[in-house]
Amino acid sequence: MSLRSAAPVSSAASPTATSTPAAAPAAAGVRVLVVDDEPDIVALVAYHLAKASYRVATASTGADAIELARRERPALIVLDLMLPGMSGFDVLEQLRADDSTREIAVLMLTARREEPDRIRGLSLGADDYLTKPFSPPELVLRVGNILRRVAQTATPTADLVVIGPITIDRGAMTVTVDQERIDLTPTEFKLLLTLAERRGRVQGRGHLLETVWEAAPDIQTRTVDMHVQRLRTKLGDAGDLIETVRGFGYRLRAAHSRGA
Repeated sequence: MSLRSAAPVSSAASPTATSTPAAAPAAAGVRVLVVDDEPDIVALVAYHLAKASYRVATASTGADAIELARRERPALIVLDLMLPGMSGFDVLEQLRADDSTREIAVLMLTARREEPDRIRGLSLGADDYLTKPFSPPELVLRVGNILRRVAQTATPTADLVVIGPITIDRGAMTVTVDQERIDLTPTEFKLLLTLAERRGRVQGRGHLLETVWEAAPDIQTRTVDMHVQRLRTKLGDAGDLIETVRGFGYRLRAAHSRGA
């Protein structure tokens, strides 16, 4: 097994001269796992994340990544798709199926640029998808945006929102349908909560990107569609409460709702 940890690196040892944006104080000590079988990519990503005050660990195979994720519970994983033995898709699927790792945020970083690959990654529960070649400062910004979304979702606010069979507990970050718990990723939870808090009102795709994804660079409105599709599937029959408003976006029906 090849598991490595990366500490902050001095500027003299930088793999590239590209500057990285100053990290928010919240980045200090936050664990990030970088998974890629290309040593140069691992070194580049690890350097810039460590420079931004993240605690970085690395793995070169999917199996090592899953073991390390279960043991150390990083806040986020930067995950390549083309890994030896087990693809990034397989790794993501196993992470989302495991109670101990399902809440870990995932940023896919890959040379596979085709739309079907993007759609598959997002459908399996990736929080964002960035293609190679990439800008290290942009990657650091995307990591920060994802982690802010997770932190905002984790911040307790006022209690419950109940809409028909759907109950959203803001403080516990849980969703139930007919009292059965539904496992959502942090992004899915924030998307549902955003629609629920503005129930009855149409939310444009652009507005959802700004609110839920914080308008990450190059993120596409197709991302919203794929997350809504996956959210409907997880909610089962209750997913019909999310209506598509053609040419505009989405609306969560307000009928039989209560809570603020």
